[in-house]
Amino acid sequence: MNSYGNSVYLLESQCKGCTNCIKHCPTQAIRVRNGRAVITPEFCIDCGECIRICPYHAKKAKRDFIDMIRNYEYSVALPAPSLYAQVNRLEDINILLTALKRMGFDDVYEVSAAAELISEESRKYVESHKENWPLISTACPTVVRLIQVRFPNLVEHLLPLITPAELAADLAKKRASERTGIPYERIGAFFISPCPSKVTAKREPIGHEESNIDGVFAIKDIYPALISYMREVIDEPEELMIGGKIGISWGSTGGEAGGLLSDSYLAADGIENVIRVLEDLEDDKFSPDLQFIELNACNAGCVGGVLTVENPFAAKAKLANLRKYMPVSGAHSANALPYSPDWTSEVTYQPVFELGQTMKESMEKMQQIETLCEQFPGLDCGCCGAPTCKALAEDIVRGIARKEDCIHILKKYIHKLSDDISKLNGV
Repeated sequence: MNSYGNSVYLLESQCKGCTNCIKHCPTQAIRVRNGRAVITPEFCIDCGECIRICPYHAKKAKRDFIDMIRNYEYSVALPAPSLYAQVNRLEDINILLTALKRMGFDDVYEVSAAAELISEESRKYVESHKENWPLISTACPTVVRLIQVRFPNLVEHLLPLITPAELAADLAKKRASERTGIPYERIGAFFISPCPSKVTAKREPIGHEESNIDGVFAIKDIYPALISYMREVIDEPEELMIGGKIGISWGSTGGEAGGLLSDSYLAADGIENVIRVLEDLEDDKFSPDLQFIELNACNAGCVGGVLTVENPFAAKAKLANLRKYMPVSGAHSANALPYSPDWTSEVTYQPVFELGQTMKESMEKMQQIETLCEQFPGLDCGCCGAPTCKALAEDIVRGIARKEDCIHILKKYIHKLSDDISKLNGV
């Protein structure tokens, strides 16, 4: 099994042991044990739902901070399209990009420009691989991880192309090296991210061995200083924008699919809706003519990431308004890619939920789980620290929980013990 380094983690000092997070985790990766939440790393897909829902802010996301750019001779900011949607009344993207340079970056390279190149490659791939229809977008690392651990039959439907952020990092470094003469490895490319899964994707790249990205900053960390610098450069922005409408549209639901210039697609956002779509796809509920499925774990797409600052639906509206008067595609996208953006390493099924080492052992443990579930009340109350009665039964079979963790079982046990003691005392 491949290693997987999570970006979501628990700050124990702030955890109160409530059950909000266990009820909202899509892969049931969280338990409450000894009054504190516990995250099972191999089950976690870094969707960030626990960060979003925790009332005590006990769930956090690992990320890098801007001081990191000092470790490189030359630094390039890679703003995600969702960053543009965080700002009120933004009419000229060059103002935002110039402000990033004022913050300390030597250059800026829009991820939206790379997204347009990936859109072109996606169109070609979808058209030439009808046997794998529908192809599933791999732009959201959370969705890819979800398919790896929960939907093994759908792995072959993943679109095997690197993400726009990865492509942007590589192209930005090459451009900077050509302009300055500085060696590629001494140039740092830093992605400004809307979500923790992009942080994980930098450490554990999808479909290739090593990431081109040198650091990942959270939009919410960059935002306060960015707004201040935007006020300073509003009257004298540099001409830095190279992306167009197609690339910027990737920031919200339907943007990537729209870049395929085809009507045969499906786009869904929100992790619960994503799971429903994948379940229906696994059950062959969609038309065989469906070509492409775009899935975003966050509501409204990347603009709804947990590392952003704006309401996701307000941000989606801002992005739609911003792109209204933009060119369909930036000049950059007219250039052919100098190499193939295909994956260079295989993405495989990760059987983290398997109960046994063999089919026989797994079947025996499944029978034990069914027997235990019949003994539980089926209330899924979460008082045991697991999200459902079935999850508790699985934990018991795995050896990390006891039947008595269920308060209803414990209550019966205490009543029985009290009756036995009474009989012994002749009461």
